Amino acid sequence: MSFSSFIPVAHRINQENLSAPNKMDASRFASKPKPRTVLGELSENEQYSRLFSQGGLHSKHGSALENSLSAASLNNIPTYQSSSSFDIYIDEPSEVVLPVSSGTVVSQPQLLEEDIAAMQHKDFRLFLDLSSGSCMDTSMQSQPEDDPLSAHDVFTVAEYAEDIHQHLRECEVKCRPKPGYIRKQPDITNCMRVVLVDWLVEVAEEYKLCTETIYLAVNYMDRFLSCMSVLRGKLQLVGTAAILLAAKYEEIYPPEVDEFVYITDDTYTKKQLLRMEHLLLKVLSFDMTVPTIHQFLRQFIATEPICMKTENLALYISELSLLEVDPFLLHVPSMVAAAAYCLANYTLNKDLWPESLYAFTGYTLSEIVPCLKDLHKLYLSAASRPQQAIREKYKASKFCSVALIAPPGSLPLH
Repeated sequence: MSFSSFIPVAHRINQENLSAPNKMDASRFASKPKPRTVLGELSENEQYSRLFSQGGLHSKHGSALENSLSAASLNNIPTYQSSSSFDIYIDEPSEVVLPVSSGTVVSQPQLLEEDIAAMQHKDFRLFLDLSSGSCMDTSMQSQPEDDPLSAHDVFTVAEYAEDIHQHLRECEVKCRPKPGYIRKQPDITNCMRVVLVDWLVEVAEEYKLCTETIYLAVNYMDRFLSCMSVLRGKLQLVGTAAILLAAKYEEIYPPEVDEFVYITDDTYTKKQLLRMEHLLLKVLSFDMTVPTIHQFLRQFIATEPICMKTENLALYISELSLLEVDPFLLHVPSMVAAAAYCLANYTLNKDLWPESLYAFTGYTLSEIVPCLKDLHKLYLSAASRPQQAIREKYKASKFCSVALIAPPGSLPLH
């Protein structure tokens, strides 16, 4: 699959397949018709447009992404020569090690043969920045959630709320991807990642996955890409493996592996997807429990309740931040959640950051302002962006159609 020109996600999966989570099994997969949600072509051109037909979005099936890489794009890709198919990039001479769990590392010769075979592949190159520390992060305890946001959850237990918040704040620093990692990737661009995230949101909607699942999937993908340089033809495979893992972690009834092969239009085989899943787990050191923007936003809303419409607007704004690596990876998830709360609250209620949340988080409004400005700029451009999956999602009545709310032209910030 190449990324030369994008024909976006098309044909909706049969709604009968989505009517009940417990129907996601092999028999359903074997009997369903063939229209599917597939990723078309990802492009480096930020200004590509979506193509519409009377019956819906156009679809491009098969391995078009691999076969239609333009000559112009190829000319801009640096060429790497190596005596082997596995190239390792490090900042200084040192023994290369791969962490497999928090606080422990295993040198390369001790890896299992199947691990080495999976990683010694021309499409993936280990990309370690020894000067900035490892991207293998310490895990945290899993927090249950209802989706959509519910006031009746663990965050409303007053005796534990502050301890939970403090724990999440400590873990968010350890579990964040490296800001600016995309600039170090030799063969993929920010635009390609944006299109992939847009597609992952549509996949999550088609399979009615929890909101938290998409946040986890993007976190897994970004952490992996912070450590591994990936060829563009395998970027969708990384994203598909990430949402597969996130669904296994978060969902009661996750889609089967065959379902995820199906939505790639069989561009990848089941074996390839499972091997990618295994590689992703190894690189992330099996640390799958991470604090997300969504978790912090739930906690803020439980601490200082707002109306349902404002809640959904905050959800919409925070989800938009998943599209961009920069500047939002420069801000920790709790800060992005605070900025989303402020922006939604101001848009509908002409208020920003309540005193109760200042007391709870320790964040002052002046500390939130840089992220708030970045988020406001993204919110203003949402309607004109070519990637519309998140906006289409939040146009639905179950989200109070908040994507149709006009953003404020300016904010009362000094």
